[in-house]
Amino acid sequence: MLRQLEYFVALAREQHFARAAAACYVSQPALSEAIRKLEAELGVPLVRRGHSFQGLTAEGKKVLPWARRMLLDHEALRQEVEGLQEALSGRLRLGVVPAVSSTVVELTVPFAASHRRVSIQVQTSLHSSHIIEQVRGFELDAGIIYAAPEDAQDLVVLPLYTEDHVLITGPGMLTEAAVPGWRQALDLPLCLLDSRMRGRQVLDAALERHGMSASPRIETDSVLSLLSHVATGQWASIVPRQWLAPLGPLPGIRMTALSEPELSPQISLVLNASEPMPLMSRALLRTAREVYS
Repeated sequence: MLRQLEYFVALAREQHFARAAAACYVSQPALSEAIRKLEAELGVPLVRRGHSFQGLTAEGKKVLPWARRMLLDHEALRQEVEGLQEALSGRLRLGVVPAVSSTVVELTVPFAASHRRVSIQVQTSLHSSHIIEQVRGFELDAGIIYAAPEDAQDLVVLPLYTEDHVLITGPGMLTEAAVPGWRQALDLPLCLLDSRMRGRQVLDAALERHGMSASPRIETDSVLSLLSHVATGQWASIVPRQWLAPLGPLPGIRMTALSEPELSPQISLVLNASEPMPLMSRALLRTAREVYS
């Protein structure tokens, strides 16, 4: 049944019989037949079929999280047994919000150094809510998010660090003597994160509490795009200080501390709270505690 569940999960992910078969390295007829056998064994239809894949049935949607969980448990059991004899192996699936796309190296680099047989897949374009959903649904092993208590109920949550926002400007935008406050910074031509992103929403909410608001002329969902605009010398931005350290020297970009209002959003690691926790998740949690202790 495990192979049939694997094919079913692949089909739900790919939404296409041929792509699912290719992902599982089998022929399309073999994948289709395996899913039909799974449906016969469970006694319910799982897939809506026409000339092509039409989606999952209501029963299929109910079975999907159980299928993912059973495959994860099987992989966790394999890791546990192998861990008794040799180094941890497999793949770590990690989802992070865009604001963590540079700082994630502080966790992935030491984890990779300690577990050389583990490959790491990092997705950096997900919203916190999507990461939480995929961690709960066993599509991701862990996530790094802006975590509020109401967001992460029923998950294991480990606070990693608190963001500290600074003003960044390009060459010539500020005189050496200029030390702007928040209001002066907000009057500069700004390039900020897209307003739909959690990092931007944290900034906007804090400013609103103090009777201020940001009106950027450029918004982007890319940290690299944001820094590139600042580097031209024509745009300023307000970003967490933690973004910048992993990137090394940024020639021409000036960083200026900002006083009140103090912004202190919490970045946290989240994992599924299922017991027993998979060996891969336990290893990541141990590394995170060592790095951020």
